[in-house]
Amino acid sequence: MGVVACVGAGSGSDGDAGRKPRPDPAATMTNQWAAPGGDHTEQRHSPLSQINASNVRDLGVAWFANLPERGGYQGTPLLVDGKLIVTTPWSKVYAFDAKSGRQLWKYDPKVPRELAGGVLCCNVANRGAAYWNGKIIWATLDGRLVAVNINDGSKVWESQTVDTTKALSITGAPRVGNGIVFIGQAGAEYLQRGYLSGWDAETGRKLWHWWTIPGNPAEGFADQPELEWAAKTWKGEWWKYGGGGTPWDGIVYDPETDLVIFGTGNGSPWPAGLRSPGGGDNLFVASIVALHARTGKYAWHYQTTPMDSFDYDNTSPFTVADLVIGGQKKHVVMQAPKNGLVYVIEAATGKVLSADLTVPGVNWLTGFDEKNNWKPIMNPDADPARTGKSWTVVPSQAHLWYPPAFNPQTGLLYLPTRFNSFTVVVEPDLAKSKQGIVMSGGQPSYAAPDLGTGPRAYLLAWDPVQRKAAWQSAEGSGSNGVLSTAGNLVFQGVGTNLLAFRADTGQKIWTAALGASVAAAFISYSIDGVQYLAGVGTLGGNAGGRVIVFKSGGNVELPPAPPVVQPVLNPPPDFGDAAMLAKGEQKYQQHCTICHEGRNTGGFPNLRTSPYLNSAAAFRAVVLDGALAEAGMLPFPKALNAEDAEAIRAHIVRLANTEGAGGAAGAGGARGSAAGGGRAGVAAGGARAGGSPDAGPRGGASAVDTRPVQQGGMGIFATGAPARAAGPGGQQDEINQIHQ
Repeated sequence: MGVVACVGAGSGSDGDAGRKPRPDPAATMTNQWAAPGGDHTEQRHSPLSQINASNVRDLGVAWFANLPERGGYQGTPLLVDGKLIVTTPWSKVYAFDAKSGRQLWKYDPKVPRELAGGVLCCNVANRGAAYWNGKIIWATLDGRLVAVNINDGSKVWESQTVDTTKALSITGAPRVGNGIVFIGQAGAEYLQRGYLSGWDAETGRKLWHWWTIPGNPAEGFADQPELEWAAKTWKGEWWKYGGGGTPWDGIVYDPETDLVIFGTGNGSPWPAGLRSPGGGDNLFVASIVALHARTGKYAWHYQTTPMDSFDYDNTSPFTVADLVIGGQKKHVVMQAPKNGLVYVIEAATGKVLSADLTVPGVNWLTGFDEKNNWKPIMNPDADPARTGKSWTVVPSQAHLWYPPAFNPQTGLLYLPTRFNSFTVVVEPDLAKSKQGIVMSGGQPSYAAPDLGTGPRAYLLAWDPVQRKAAWQSAEGSGSNGVLSTAGNLVFQGVGTNLLAFRADTGQKIWTAALGASVAAAFISYSIDGVQYLAGVGTLGGNAGGRVIVFKSGGNVELPPAPPVVQPVLNPPPDFGDAAMLAKGEQKYQQHCTICHEGRNTGGFPNLRTSPYLNSAAAFRAVVLDGALAEAGMLPFPKALNAEDAEAIRAHIVRLANTEGAGGAAGAGGARGSAAGGGRAGVAAGGARAGGSPDAGPRGGASAVDTRPVQQGGMGIFATGAPARAAGPGGQQDEINQIHQ
């Protein structure tokens, strides 16, 4: 099993070992919210109906709490025993009295700030905690699992789950089922090999470990015999590149089958032809995998994107439900990942019941081999490493980690959806691009696909039985999580507001200002017969976070938003020779654009307007010494030296002096883009630079669109024919990857 299998012996107290377990509040949804998705089904549907479509207008703020940590607030709160639990950047945890808002305790695992400079892909973030038998359990950025007593925040146990010598981190929430904690990790962007592991929830002792990618065949596959046949789907010496497949978010435990079902990440490097020259499906990249929860032994898998070359992580959240399909009850798991489809799969067997498009114009495949469990039929032109040509893929990232919700009353799955594209050009020199691609750079080999004039981001209500859209709302968001309730309501954060839609029709019926952007999802709970809504989000200007709680009749006023400070373009004169500038551009693309360009995941600024450009010493203090680490600017002492930092400064100064604060460039102003960053030309989700990724409808689309979404039938898939020239609204949309 290698080094990783040996790390992680639990430390600290045995905690509740030997004590009779308490009832599992995540076994079924009640007035609590005891798991990241509410309960083990992860439906994110509350059975509470005191707040409903007729009285939602009476909601007001019950209480709020501002939090100091900067970075990505991406966690769904928990509510257990009257305590509201939230996680924050740098893996800290707060507990509040859920009725009054009084802070009860805080736990800081003291994550080393220096790790972020060479380990984190995209943000200083945490997506939430789990609960088991009196303990709050969560993962830290540096790969630990921590369990504390829910009553006072005292540590019960702590375990290291990753090899700390490798570029691995954790931002996802663990899941707990039947006394076992399930956790993955991130790191595919750094050429790592993924795995899922199981840990004793009482003691933190490691129970099992399952690799997602086969290793060197010369070392054998005694511990995981399925990797022997998986290795036959790889070519060359893929193990030298890690392979990817890191399961960094989507995990669900299904008590009915006692399976843990999870998604694996993208291949590494991105182009399949680089990591596996000669072809092959590359199992288990971009796959849904089921393991027997107690043993970690393989049960089944389905690969959604064979030979993935487009960062099509399958790590979006899962939803378990009982559906009646063809007159028969089916216990299913559903998922809508990045690749533009939604899957309905038998949870016990892995048999695919349906795979349908959630966005039109998908061009990485041409159909399915339905007799072979709906195996995708790949588009031969959508293989830039083989063809040597660029490819503008549709979609780029239709659905990321933002939680969907399923309402068993309406039978609808509510999906934050984005419709966009991006161009991939292979960069075979991994010294220039960690992931082996250039995004939106170079000369396109084909005309960009025509994406039409419709909205680029919307809330989609999908009927998994009828296999069609019930409605979509361009007033909703493609980049915020969803809560469903029995009051015929769907709640979603949009911008810095909270919106309520009718669950049956999609009509927007209420909105309230939050003063913060809630990227995850709200939860609902009840105390003393009063129903509440609660969420946590990022304050404007990356100024920290805010917990905000609503109830009917709430009358607490939120403080006014701080004034927006407009950045000033005031660079020094150009400096540096051609060699220095070339080096600065390369290093900038490798290490800076990931946050300061089109992704812009944590509110990070346009570096052309940075005052630190005017001082070499100040710039080094930020880039190398971590002077702004608490503000979310990660230092890079392992990846960069003083000479590199000065070259980067020279490159940004040149951009500022020649192109101004942005012009046609993206959020951070790069002229082009390598993988790990991106030469951003257009902001995410279809909004041009300077706009919102969820800017709403284009071309006059109605707010609630009940027209059929293109789906079903092979005619809707793009073929290998040259793409049509872009029409109005058909411009290429830059990637905005908010994943690890």
